[in-house]
Amino acid sequence: MFEKILFPTDFSDVSKKGLRFVKQLREAGSAEIVLLHVIDQSNLDVLSTINTAPDYLTIEKEFMSRASEELVVMEKELKELGYNVTVRIEKGLPLREILRVAQEEKPSVIVIGSHGKSNIQEMLLGSVSEKVVRKALFPVLVVKR
Repeated sequence: MFEKILFPTDFSDVSKKGLRFVKQLREAGSAEIVLLHVIDQSNLDVLSTINTAPDYLTIEKEFMSRASEELVVMEKELKELGYNVTVRIEKGLPLREILRVAQEEKPSVIVIGSHGKSNIQEMLLGSVSEKVVRKALFPVLVVKR
């Protein structure tokens, strides 16, 4: 049914609930998963106006390090279930990067949480998940809170 899953994560509670759902899809025959975390370039741009270049680079490395730590844990759990796992960390605008990675990876389904960490921004601008649903060329399964 869903042979290959693209799972974008921001490590929010809803995203962790999505991971539990992805684990259950293994029993339905899913074999491969692409774990994706996007370091939001707009957050880095704001930080660059406040900090000097060396500080900015330190912050960017910290974001990468934290994402790697979280993804290693997820990767291990999924491999223990028998998934073939690809881990990707991208930098850019989340919607654009999710759609770009989907084009590259050609998943059977994109599993995404309904709300990320920035609920206020989502209310004002529309959530990333809602935009992925509208613009993705692949089926999207949205996991609610």
